[in-house]
Amino acid sequence: MNKKNILVAGLGLIGGSLAKGMAASDENHIIGYDLNKDSLKFALLNGIVHETSNNFTQSALLADFIILAAPISETISLMRDINTIAFKKEVIISDTASVKSPIMEAAKLFTNEKVTFIGGHPMAGSHKKGIQAAKAHLFENAIYVLSPTQENSEAELKKLQTILSSAKSKFVILNPDEHDEMTGVVSHFPHLIASSLVHQAKKWEKTHEFLPKLAAGGFRDITRIASSNPKMWQDIFSHNSSKMSVLLEDWIQEMKELKVLLDNDEKEKMITYLDKAKLYRDGLAESEKGAIPSFYDLYVDIRDQTGALATVVQLLANESISIKNIEILEVREDITGVLRLSFYTQEAQLYSSRFLENNGYETMIQK
Repeated sequence: MNKKNILVAGLGLIGGSLAKGMAASDENHIIGYDLNKDSLKFALLNGIVHETSNNFTQSALLADFIILAAPISETISLMRDINTIAFKKEVIISDTASVKSPIMEAAKLFTNEKVTFIGGHPMAGSHKKGIQAAKAHLFENAIYVLSPTQENSEAELKKLQTILSSAKSKFVILNPDEHDEMTGVVSHFPHLIASSLVHQAKKWEKTHEFLPKLAAGGFRDITRIASSNPKMWQDIFSHNSSKMSVLLEDWIQEMKELKVLLDNDEKEKMITYLDKAKLYRDGLAESEKGAIPSFYDLYVDIRDQTGALATVVQLLANESISIKNIEILEVREDITGVLRLSFYTQEAQLYSSRFLENNGYETMIQK
């Protein structure tokens, strides 16, 4: 059986996770390309790829498929390189960039007759980064956007979907413009707003030194995406700047209208405003993976005593439950503290809640 040679260019979280999933199939041979030697070494030692390379052209010539999983600017640069490669066979190219318009514009410049390009964006991520955080199940049940060109045939699209089937994602076909507008609203713009909220808190810290202590709970939750890679997000904002500018203008107008409600003490209108937001937010799908990684949090009341944390963790470990993150929200002498456990799946969250309650703990899942 002839295996499909798949080159994954960029072994970060996204590329590494796709590679790991595809490498599990006996039908695929995965070649990992990256400029970071440590990433290549880690990927090979941990079975994420079958072989590694630091020569893009040489590896591309072997490939039946090439997945470009680098940042947007680097992806466009690699696309220019691809156009100059003298391929001896047909090759299907796709990317993972979260902004599609500039990628598809670059694809229009392809003159290489051996190349077929289909835009792609697996819409899932993690709060960790790098090849060390790669997981074959990262994209399971997530939306995987594909943006084919008019020149792409149905057969070529099916071939790409077949090699990506290990991701267990839900494929959705979107044109680049509508993709960028929607991801701008639900992913890119929230990152910008989260950063601005942190800047506002930092300014007010000059007035209230105790402010960071109060910000340790809910404020950390609503601004957690501000901790993402600054260089990566600058690249995203730059390539989606026109839509970001429109969204920012909408936001400024929204804030002006909200300020009027506050200044005039419009109680009923404010209740209506908040109620509409609540209804829309509560109606969003809980079981779907969106553009921003989800938390599956469980709050557990524990006593401030020696071994309290270890006991909870050991109980779950005995049940083979993997904990994503642990945070103690409040532990003071002689009172109950709140332990927040984060899980990779909702199933693990719900099972842990029932299991700990059966073992005498009081738990809560925040809706």
